[in-house]
Amino acid sequence: MGSVSSSTVMAEKICWYCALLMALMLVLSCCEVSESELAAVGHPRVFEEKPCDEIYVVREGETLHTISEKCRDPYIVEENPHIHDPDDVFPGLVIKISPFNDSGSHGGAVYTYLFTLDT
Repeated sequence: MGSVSSSTVMAEKICWYCALLMALMLVLSCCEVSESELAAVGHPRVFEEKPCDEIYVVREGETLHTISEKCRDPYIVEENPHIHDPDDVFPGLVIKISPFNDSGSHGGAVYTYLFTLDT
C-alpha cells in the first residue's frame, strides 16, 4: 500500500469544504423570506420602504384592512365616503390614501413609536 500525497489530502479537504458550502447555500436559499411573505404577517419594514400614492387602485385579493396596513392609513373608510360597505371592496376600486407621517396628521408620533420598536 502506498502513501497518499499531501496534495491529494488537501484536494479532498477542499472538495469537502466546497460541498459543505454549497449545501449551506442551498439550505439558506430555501429559507429566504420574500417581501410578500413579510407583508402577510404584517412586518413593518416592508411597509416603511413602499409608501402608497394618494390615489390607490385596489388589486385582486386586497381588503381594506390589508391596504390600511400596507399604506399606513387606518382612516380609509372615513376618507372615502363612496365606500358604503367596508367588506364590499373589489379590484379596480379607486380610494384616497392619507398615510401616517411625522408632521402630525393621523397621529404621526404613534406611527414613529410603533415602527421603531423593531429596529
